[in-house]
Amino acid sequence: MAVPIELLQTGPEHAGLVRNLYQFYAYESSDWEQEDIEADGRFYIHEPHFQRYWQATDWSANLILVDGFIAGFVLVERSELPGVDALELADLFVLKKYRRLGVGLAVARQFLSEGPHDWLLRCHAEDAPALAFCQAVLADLPRPVREIALDDEPQLRNYWVTQRLH
Repeated sequence: MAVPIELLQTGPEHAGLVRNLYQFYAYESSDWEQEDIEADGRFYIHEPHFQRYWQATDWSANLILVDGFIAGFVLVERSELPGVDALELADLFVLKKYRRLGVGLAVARQFLSEGPHDWLLRCHAEDAPALAFCQAVLADLPRPVREIALDDEPQLRNYWVTQRLH
């Protein structure tokens, strides 16, 4: 069943909304990330990093809309890893109501298939559903994909999606 999906790039006026949605994302990953909540009952967000989605070049926070309703978000960053000139699909979250409808798959493939740049996709090896999702996304991309080794976070699997053959 095809559902109408729309991506809406947010501005700073949407920071509170994205911050709220991020709490659901952090909750779902808290078991394998071993995150605890803060004294205020919320998961920690590093504010200087979070604000970069509206301030830094090639960073963005995008809402995923299905039938006009908020269904999740996508956070994109310019990689700052040495030797990696690529955008990173940093965080992708789809509310449970919209899962298994192909929303996340369609959104990830749209980002990774378009534009004049390479992409880095990183998945936590301990998060089996996320890893399976990443592999499904990468399986049918119209661009070359290869797994690469990066030393900064050994628990991550790293995939380089190129815009062209090297």
